[in-house]
Parts: sequence; C-alpha cells; structure tokens
Amino acid sequence: MPRDLSTLVVALCGSLEATGDLFEPYRLCDRGGLVVGPASAFFTELAACGRPATTQRSYGMDLLRWFRFLWALGIEWDEATRVEARDFCRWLQVVAKPVRAHWRYPDGDAPGSLTPRARSGAPNPITGKALPGGTYGAATAAHCESVLRGFYDFHVEGGTGPMLNPFPLAGHRRAGRMFAHRNPMEPLVGGRSGRYRPRVVVRVPRCIPDHRFDELFAQLGSHRDRALVAFWVSSGVRAAELLGVRAADVDPGQQLITVIRKGTRALQQVPASPDAFVWLRLYQAQLDDLVPAGRDQPLWWTLRRPFRALGYDAARLMFTRANAALGANWSLHDLRHTAAYRMARDPQVSLCDVQWVMGHVNLSTTQRYLNPLTEDVIEGVLAFHARQRDRPPAAPPAAGYRAESLQVLFGTDAL
Repeated sequence: MPRDLSTLVVALCGSLEATGDLFEPYRLCDRGGLVVGPASAFFTELAACGRPATTQRSYGMDLLRWFRFLWALGIEWDEATRVEARDFCRWLQVVAKPVRAHWRYPDGDAPGSLTPRARSGAPNPITGKALPGGTYGAATAAHCESVLRGFYDFHVEGGTGPMLNPFPLAGHRRAGRMFAHRNPMEPLVGGRSGRYRPRVVVRVPRCIPDHRFDELFAQLGSHRDRALVAFWVSSGVRAAELLGVRAADVDPGQQLITVIRKGTRALQQVPASPDAFVWLRLYQAQLDDLVPAGRDQPLWWTLRRPFRALGYDAARLMFTRANAALGANWSLHDLRHTAAYRMARDPQVSLCDVQWVMGHVNLSTTQRYLNPLTEDVIEGVLAFHARQRDRPPAAPPAAGYRAESLQVLFGTDAL
C-alpha cells in the first residue's frame, strides 16, 4: 500500500562531521553521535578510487538525507526495499529544504539572504537566473539517487548489505539493439539510468555582460577582492583552484599562474590578464610584514586579524555582498563561464585552446560556449518584434481581380 508521506516528520538528527584526518576527512554520525559504519566503509572506497574530500562531503550529505528518512520510518539501512527508495525519491522532490538561522542574525535575515521572491524560484530581474526555491531541485534529487545506488552497489557486491539494490536501474522498454538510431556525431551517453531518477534540464552557462561586470567590479572594496575577480574572469580557473595557489605559483613576468586542477589533480599553468597581476601587486604591497613570507605560504589571506588563509566560503560571501549591492545573484562560477564565453567568441582563439585553458576533458563541453548568449537572443527577438510592428502596410491588389479569389489565395488580410 502507498505510504502517506504528508504526515511523515523527518527530524534533523545525525550529522556529517569534518575530522581533519587525511585518511578519513568526513564521517557520518547517527542520532546518538555514533559513527555509521556502512557510510565509513563507502567513504574508504571513495578515497581508494581517488575521490577528493569534497566529493566525500557531497556524497555524505546525500547519505545523511537517506538515513534521516530511514530513521523517521524506523527501518534499518540494510532492510530498505524499493518501496522505501521510491518513497524517498517522492519525498525528496516535494519536501521543503530545512532553513537554519544564521549564527550572527538569529532573529532575522542575514544580509544577502534570499528574499521571498527569490525563495519562490523567480528569475532575478538583473541576471535572469532563478535562485533555488524552497524545495530541492531536480539536480539534487538526481545526484542523491545516483549516490545511493552506488552506495548499495558497493555493499551488495561486498556482501555487507541487502541482496538487491533498493535503487534499481531503469529497464529497457524498447526492443532491438541499444543505440541503433544514435547519431554517431553526438557523444555517447550511458543507456540506462536510475528508475527513480528525475529528468534534469541541462543548464545553459550564464555569462556576465561587460557593462554589468564593470558595475560589479566597482562594488569590490579591496585590492584583494579586485585581484581575485580579475584572475577568475581572465583565466577561467575554478574558484577553489585559484584559492589554493601558493606564493611560488605566480609568475608575473610570463603572466602565468599554476593551479591544481579539480578532477585530475594535475599542475597546470594558466595565463591571466595583465590587470590581474597589477591588482595582485597592489594587494601584496598592503601585506608587507603582516603575513608570513615564503614560497609555500598561501597567496590569499583574510582581511581581518588574525590573518588566516582565505577559504572558499569567505570568498563566496565577499562576492555575495557585491551582488547584493546591485540586486544580482551571480555566482563565482559565472566568472568562469564569462571567461570561457569571451575566449570562445574571439575568432583568433581556437576552441581547442579554450578547452585546454578551461581544463575540459571533452570538446563537447567547451562547445556549449559557442551557443548565443541569452541577452543577445532576447535583444534580437525584441528587435524583430519592433521591425514587425513598424513595417509599412502591404500594397493593395491591382484592380480587376475577384475578391473571393484573393480571399482564397491570400486570406482576408489581402483584401
């Protein structure tokens, strides 16, 4: 019988804790604070496969949602069936996301927090981007289903879990050979996905227009922030990749910075604009005798004492404050998209060069930046409607033609 999920209360119990241990960066704890053994074994498998700590954290949040759901039902993880998996995917697509009060603003909204319009998922009037609404998005539900299917596949293969995976793959509904009518010019994608995996709309990369970028850059209040944004928008590196740069990884003479790529963990030199190195030198002049000097020291520091290495959350909040001053909702990753669009739209820069700078494995990923910008499409269609409105009226037909014949051939507008 279908389970009534409208009365189900899933408590925010358990936690995903950061340990600081290189061999076990995260651990999942239950309601009593005890470590969940199956999740720790899965994290160990991920570490052996070369997955970074950020991947373990992302997978751990999905596991925490699943275990909270099972704890609310009173079912052990190895006793879950496809019924519980189906109900969990139904519940995840309609439940409201938990809202936690900011520790500095327990009685009100923090600066830069979502407004009621933004919480509803309405597009931002400046950027056109829709912020996440009050429920989990389809991408989050799809990612959670994939993680849980892999989690149970690991335990089913090792004999430490149920005999069947509660999150099965979708069955074949078409007879004949798989990919029989696939276009050979298109990239090959896996033929079978999860049965309870929702459809995810492919998001178009957003680019910050030049005049909007100038307004956003003017809101930055320090040389450090200006240098960071200048490097992001000119080099196209990811936010975490730039924040991990050390003092020895900067070569102003050749206009190169050395970053550690996210997926392969390989060192790569990436060119940047001269303006970025100018802002960096102004920032370094302010830090003379204030931070430890050395080639292995971090390049980016906090602005407040005691000086610490700048982290991703602090950099994101800096960019959020600049956005809030304009009423926009661009993200740090939009700066990477902007850099890719600028290089791809230059006829003297080949697409292979853009792929190398961006660190894309497949050229099809880089080809997304050849699509027209949303702002250009909207402007072109609005100009088309203006031309249609202002076009001169059609000349009347010459005399001597019968009216009923003209109506049959051209309609009533021709008369």
